[in-house]
Amino acid sequence: MSNTITKSVGFILLIGGVTVIGWTMLYSFNIFTGKSPVSEVFKVPQEKTINQKAGSQDIEAQLQQALGEQLKGVLPADVLPKTLNLAAWSMLAGILILGGGQLAGLGIKLIK
Repeated sequence: MSNTITKSVGFILLIGGVTVIGWTMLYSFNIFTGKSPVSEVFKVPQEKTINQKAGSQDIEAQLQQALGEQLKGVLPADVLPKTLNLAAWSMLAGILILGGGQLAGLGIKLIK
């Protein structure tokens, strides 16, 4: 390849790498400030209604329902999926930033 083409490809890779890093940082900032929703990899479980049955099953169902309501007061049901979604995005963002850095580094080597 000629020197001009090599430098042009280097600049394209450098700009592409910086763009990937910039987009990832901006999107992460928007997620953590609440301007954009985080992608849902893990879904929030739907609440189940407990059928009322006679006898000991009725008491068991009432006990499970009461326990579930008490746990909601301590730990809301959507905390775990939201935390896992943020962790999944953080890992993806890290991979994108590392990849963008590699592209930019390759571009810099080609420019030299």
